[in-house]
Amino acid sequence: MDITDLKPQLDDLGTSLDNLEAALKPLLGDVGSVASKLPLLDKAKLNVLTCYAIESLLFSALRLNGVDAKEHAIMAELTRVKQYFAKIQKIENPPAEREATTDTRAAIRFIRSDLSDNKEVKEKLTEQLIKEGAKAALRASEKKRAAEDEASSQSEQTSEKETKKLKRTKSKSKR
Repeated sequence: MDITDLKPQLDDLGTSLDNLEAALKPLLGDVGSVASKLPLLDKAKLNVLTCYAIESLLFSALRLNGVDAKEHAIMAELTRVKQYFAKIQKIENPPAEREATTDTRAAIRFIRSDLSDNKEVKEKLTEQLIKEGAKAALRASEKKRAAEDEASSQSEQTSEKETKKLKRTKSKSKR
């Protein structure tokens, strides 16, 4: 690679580092004073973000020095920080609570056993129990089919990505 080819890339690197320094300026000072003004959740986000920024810079430095950073202990730290990100996301966006549902099959069985003396009622409840069982089985099969369709579409997307990656690798090797 010729030195004239590197000049624009070095200029871009310098600009990117200046932007990074400007973005990290509040964190390069006293993080405690910045964090003390924030609510608890934002304070947690700031701490995790600061840690992630430091770990990412260390990862990049290792890569630039030719170290296999994926086998280095820094990867475990980055994974740990990502887990904290996930915990914060879970707190920010809690899963929707399930609505209370009535187990109609159990209710029918309960009523049927209580009214077992009346044959007509018992037969109707048995029929109703069979219908409810069929509805439940249908809903379960629809959920299973939807999950299988989603899984197959994800695997198709993954295989498409792998194919594109393989094509890129082949085209690079031909050069």
